[in-house]
Amino acid sequence: MKKILMTIALLLPGLANAEALTGVYQTEPGDEGGVLHVGMAPCADDAALTCGTILRAYSADGSANTAYEHLGKPIVWAMEDLGNGKWGSGKIWAPDRDKTYASKMALNGNILQVKGCVAFICRNQNWIVVP
Repeated sequence: MKKILMTIALLLPGLANAEALTGVYQTEPGDEGGVLHVGMAPCADDAALTCGTILRAYSADGSANTAYEHLGKPIVWAMEDLGNGKWGSGKIWAPDRDKTYASKMALNGNILQVKGCVAFICRNQNWIVVP
C-alpha cells in the first residue's frame, strides 16, 4: 500500500503542472493557398488539455474570408502537455482535406511545429504566432 501511495504522490505534481497552450497561431497555406488563424486555449471539458478553434480565415490573396464555412469549428483537441514545450496524444483536423490525424506539437520560440499522422502518412506544418 505504501508503494502505491508513493507512486501516486510522485505523479500528482506532474499532473498539476500540466498547462494548455494559449495564443493565436497562423497556419501554413492550405491546398488553395489560404491560411487560418487558430486560437489555442484550454479545452472546455478539461483545462489541462489544449484545444484549438478556427478564429479567422484568409484567402490566398490575403483578404479576409468572412464566409469561410469552418469559422468557429474545432481544429485541434485533447492535446496533453508533455513538458518542455511539447504536446501530444491529441487530434488535429485538416479542413482542406477533411481528414483527422493523431497529432503532436512542439513550441520553439514563436513557431508551433504541428504534426498529424494517419498510420504512416503524416503532414507537418509550422504555425507562427499572430501578434
